[in-house]
Amino acid sequence: QVQLVVLGGGSVQAGESLTLSCAAFGDTVNTYWWRFCMGWFREAPGKELEGLGTIATHNIYATYADSVRGRFTISTDTAKKTLYLQMISLNPEDTAMYYCAAKDDGACNIHATFTWWGLGTQVTVSS
Repeated sequence: QVQLVVLGGGSVQAGESLTLSCAAFGDTVNTYWWRFCMGWFREAPGKELEGLGTIATHNIYATYADSVRGRFTISTDTAKKTLYLQMISLNPEDTAMYYCAAKDDGACNIHATFTWWGLGTQVTVSS
């Protein structure tokens, strides 16, 4: 089984930065981390779930949605089995509940079906 623990949400002013982390736990993680695909998603009030980007754990290169490319950076720490989302130049439109998700097979992109989901963390950006 896989458990994803998301930390790092909070309230910030527009223009500020914030980093979220998502730590993965479980026997499946310990055995198959090398083939995991990790992703970040968010859901703003009244809007559908939006995929922000994904990264394959064996690859340092992440892919991003157009809405966040250039402002958000996704990375992983294999030793810590942790996924990160570094966010800069935040604006009120970034206010949402942020989720991380994982899968261990198939395509790695925001349109894929992810198997495991962490509880969300709220990010609120004030103008």
